Amino acid sequence: MWFAGSFSRMVALIWVLSATPGFAEAPTPPSSPRIVNIYNFIRNSDFRLANSKEILFDCTRRQIELLKSAGLPATWALQYDALMNPRYQQLLKEQLRPNDEIAAWWEIPRQLAEKAGLKWRGRHDWDPAANVGFSPGYSPDERRKLVDVYMADFKSVFGFYPRSVGSWFIDEVTLDYMVKRYGIVASCNCKDQIGTDFYTLWGGYWNQAYYPSRVNSYMPAQTRDGQINVPIFRMLGSDPIYQHGTTPGLQSLEPVYREAGGSPKWVTWFMNNMIYQPSLAFAYTQAGQENSFGWNAMRDGLTNQIALFAAESQRGNIRVETLAQSGEWFKKHFRLTPATAVVALDDWKGQGRKTVWYDSRFYRLNVLWDKDAFFIRDLHRFNERVVSPTHDRPLTATSLAYETLPIVDWAEWSAAGCAGAGMWPVMLSPDGFSAPLQPDGAPIVKQVDSTKLSIRQPLKGGGTFTLVCGERRLECSASDASGKPLPWAWKIVGGARLDAIVGRVTASRIDYQHSDIDYGLATGRNAGSFRRIGRGVLQITPNAKGEVELKLDAP
Repeated sequence: MWFAGSFSRMVALIWVLSATPGFAEAPTPPSSPRIVNIYNFIRNSDFRLANSKEILFDCTRRQIELLKSAGLPATWALQYDALMNPRYQQLLKEQLRPNDEIAAWWEIPRQLAEKAGLKWRGRHDWDPAANVGFSPGYSPDERRKLVDVYMADFKSVFGFYPRSVGSWFIDEVTLDYMVKRYGIVASCNCKDQIGTDFYTLWGGYWNQAYYPSRVNSYMPAQTRDGQINVPIFRMLGSDPIYQHGTTPGLQSLEPVYREAGGSPKWVTWFMNNMIYQPSLAFAYTQAGQENSFGWNAMRDGLTNQIALFAAESQRGNIRVETLAQSGEWFKKHFRLTPATAVVALDDWKGQGRKTVWYDSRFYRLNVLWDKDAFFIRDLHRFNERVVSPTHDRPLTATSLAYETLPIVDWAEWSAAGCAGAGMWPVMLSPDGFSAPLQPDGAPIVKQVDSTKLSIRQPLKGGGTFTLVCGERRLECSASDASGKPLPWAWKIVGGARLDAIVGRVTASRIDYQHSDIDYGLATGRNAGSFRRIGRGVLQITPNAKGEVELKLDAP
């Protein structure tokens, strides 16, 4: 086969790369695990391709051969039409190794809907319209019928139930039923995005994994009673700098994208950040590719990635495992969603950008450095009591949209035309004017303990700006070189979009409302105060010690 030699050559290339100074001088990876799932989901046909059944089957066969040659485990997730195809049944039974996982891919094709006694509403045997091809498009009773049919047929083919189920999106009713009746231990859903393929998932737990709310599978839960006890892992390995909201292009680990997952340079950059930067509880990425793209489109990129994963696994830098194994590990170590981080302090494009993501079960935060400035690009709250719009009724639109609760939303506000959107640390002058604090050199990002991440940014003119991200609180301060507080403040710029979601503003609290949900942002320990300073602009002023503490677990 062609790829046996190609794989050997790629391993040699990775060895050469590992001998370069960037690799040789890399620090020892932290003790928390770095986990990679190679996840390939399998459709039987695709109306967008001529001769699709042969193209998709050939792609899966070649993916299996590549993974076997590398000796790495993978998860092979079957859509129902592929599950019922004897060719796939035979291929997986004969070619997979004991360390592979056969799992379920939860898109709904005609064959499954009709066997469950439901009328097919799609235009093709598989239809990606959100109200046809995804579980929210069906009533809760219909969702359970679909699960029962799939599980019964899966067990009749393989002799066991799948232990993990993935999809671009699975609703909470379906997930809870799969956990309680069929014992699944892990799930996965799509990366955060706005409008891609008509699917919007925005404001959620950005990477790694979370326990979802019982009434909203996109919303992380805050309590044991409020959560479904199955972790949802985020798919596709997003570029932490450039894959954000409406930013043009797709920048993810998917090997079909030549500027990202198909680029050895980008993949090496991505994995170095994952391995060597702080991540708190654990670092994670999902690799692999759906077979609908065909083998020719993914061959080079996937072969490069698998070689790199094999080399880093042999070094002990990463764990390559199945989704079910990751789910079991997660459940064993975390009773509640842990705090995690994604850090990238260099820019593969060479444009001077850096970023830090922080997630806990209460909120997500993103800080972006853009040349001579830095600011909070994204801050979203989580609340397990927010009920999904499709919790007890079927989705009727052909697109889907699930969100959390925005405090700062650069992506949406910028798309609406707000120049300078974001939450900016600014220096206050006696005459009332302000200017963004300017960084002087690289930030210092460190793990404080199992849940806290510290960001210290030296400033031009001397002094330091400090952020400490904790599970429930965000602590901020700025001081000069002698430790004296600087005259600074946070300036939240959001234009009409911010005005539309902000109600009453008092010294100790901002009241928000988004999608008819009331929530707020409060200060703690008398550390800071709020006020409006103009249309679409708010200010958070520190206390006399130059400190701001924001409570991100308050109602």
